[in-house]
Amino acid sequence: MTQSNRPADIGQSILIVGASRGLGHAMAAEFVERGWRVLGTARAPGTPLHSLAARRPDVLEIETIELTDHAQMLALRDRLSDRRFDIVFVNGGIANRTPSDTLADVSTEEFVHVMVTNVLGVMRAIEAFGVLARPGGVIGAMSSGQGSIANNASGVNDVYRASKAALNQAMSSYASRRAAEARATVLMAPGWIRTEMGGPDAPFGVEDAVPQIVDVLIAQQERPGLRFLDRTGQTVAW
Repeated sequence: MTQSNRPADIGQSILIVGASRGLGHAMAAEFVERGWRVLGTARAPGTPLHSLAARRPDVLEIETIELTDHAQMLALRDRLSDRRFDIVFVNGGIANRTPSDTLADVSTEEFVHVMVTNVLGVMRAIEAFGVLARPGGVIGAMSSGQGSIANNASGVNDVYRASKAALNQAMSSYASRRAAEARATVLMAPGWIRTEMGGPDAPFGVEDAVPQIVDVLIAQQERPGLRFLDRTGQTVAW
């Protein structure tokens, strides 16, 4: 269900799946500040994204969907079928309750929950909404440096690392199947940031990191191919 009137069809536009709070909301606010039209999704009413939309209904609209509800995503894709976005970005991810748990420790139910959200939900959103990115545009997903196999020297956060590595592999398959479509496909590793998930000890604030993330995504336009990048635009080892 649309939560605001559709903004005027001018300027550049982005669809952010998972924009209700945290990094997704901060990205929506940054794009709004830069004059982009933003369509953000939220799971429920009453989020920071809704507060932003109340202040800026001219450029921000909201759709309510649950990332793990495939039927909802397909229905939204059908409602948006006549629209094209410069960037389609999926921001989704959870961590298991005890990050120190190895795969021997975590319950099957919790492991499945993390994988369904971080991999299956995100990729179903990419498959559903990627077709709405214009030729030469960008299709992106929030990954993590912890999804890098090459850089795993600590051997901690097994479940979260496994989910992000699986997401990276799935995005690679998606990009390979659609290489002829000439869109950029970007996996973003934002770094350790002070959010609800990142916690208070993270070295970087949202206000520092998000403008960099937005800069990198905008710069990928008209640059086809798959890239795994950090928020400064540097390539992350797979």
